[in-house]
Amino acid sequence: MNEITEEKIVEDVKKENVRFLRLMFTDILGIVKNVEVPVSQVGKVLEGKMMFDGSSIEGFVRIHESDMYLKPDLSTWLVFPWEIEAFKGGTVARLICDIVNPDGTPFLGDPRTNLKRVLNEAKEMGFSSFNLGPEPEFFLFKLNENGEVTENLNDNGGYFDLAPTDLAENCRRDIVLELEDLGFEIEASHHEVAPGQHEIDWKYADAVEACDNIQTFKLIVKTVARKYGLHATFMAKPLFGINGSGMHCNMSLFKGEENAFYDETDERQLSQTAYQFLAGLLHHAPAYTAITNPTVNSYKRLVPGYEAPVYIAWSGSNRTPMIRIPASRGLSTRLEVRSVDPMANPYLALAVMLKAGLDGVKNEWMPPQETCDNIYDMNQNDLEENGIKSLPTSLHSALEVLKSSMTMKEALGNHIYRNFYQSKTVEWNSYKASVSQWEKDNYLKLY
Repeated sequence: MNEITEEKIVEDVKKENVRFLRLMFTDILGIVKNVEVPVSQVGKVLEGKMMFDGSSIEGFVRIHESDMYLKPDLSTWLVFPWEIEAFKGGTVARLICDIVNPDGTPFLGDPRTNLKRVLNEAKEMGFSSFNLGPEPEFFLFKLNENGEVTENLNDNGGYFDLAPTDLAENCRRDIVLELEDLGFEIEASHHEVAPGQHEIDWKYADAVEACDNIQTFKLIVKTVARKYGLHATFMAKPLFGINGSGMHCNMSLFKGEENAFYDETDERQLSQTAYQFLAGLLHHAPAYTAITNPTVNSYKRLVPGYEAPVYIAWSGSNRTPMIRIPASRGLSTRLEVRSVDPMANPYLALAVMLKAGLDGVKNEWMPPQETCDNIYDMNQNDLEENGIKSLPTSLHSALEVLKSSMTMKEALGNHIYRNFYQSKTVEWNSYKASVSQWEKDNYLKLY
């Protein structure tokens, strides 16, 4: 990545006719927030003197602690490729910010800052970087004449289908072009298994940049889809009876220029570090699932029969376990965690998975035997004989496991853990008290 300086930003502001600056950050629930200021405030922005009310943001601070500052990461400077008609071709630019306290110290409730804290732990263990290649899936629904979201999918296509079955092909191409204009190196774009479901993959990056890219990707997808009269959703399971959306996470640790997961002398060409990291991911999977699958709806996806990984196991070519090891080796050696869904806060998801893997390395754990058989074909006796356990089946059960894990609490820090747990408990209690359409369909007339 080319270094971005304050001088370049000021130069770009003039050259690109930037009229507004969007200062972006992410709350604990993974929702992108922003403070937009006129470009006349660029000096104040670059000095990190922009203040906002932290008490208005989910899980940040209480009302009497509300003053927070936005510290821009200059490397995230982007000029969006859209013009503002009302401002005669003017544009909007963005900077992703870290949150700092009034005394200049990092705010521990900021998910991006928290990820950096866990990354520092990896560096103390001798690892120079932790890389992520995400594969987020999304659905496209039609908007009605009033611009409201309907439950009508935009197509009836299937895996890798082409037009005219895949009516979103042009929309997806437009998304790819917009992303490439913003510096994304797109590797693949295709229709997914379910009708109306799509996937766009791009090149891996270090953990913080990769999470920034996920948040930017969601914004671009939603914005472009709107131009086509469509609504893009990253909801894990928007419709019953079809596959849900996942966000497979391809992860690798590096020491300098060397992939720490690669060892050409091993029969699988995997290093001891890779096996130990894998063991940590498997060991802590039940505890971090509340973070990687953070909503009531997430667990509607994590059910047998829809290709979602619900079993805590690993394999090379087999795609039914929770963790797969893709065939590529050398610098591309990586572990793919397949249970994560795109509703997850990427900064928190990466923090807990990294912490889990590092715990395996520290304790020199080794993973159980590889699962080569199709787990979906196994009955309960088969699962028990192979020592294969399931992921939590509800948000409530996932929160209970999270609550008992000191390692995952350490990965989140006290502030984030406390506020996340409280918010999600409220969500579960609200869901538990609601009456669903399924209940009405099955009980209203019968009883």
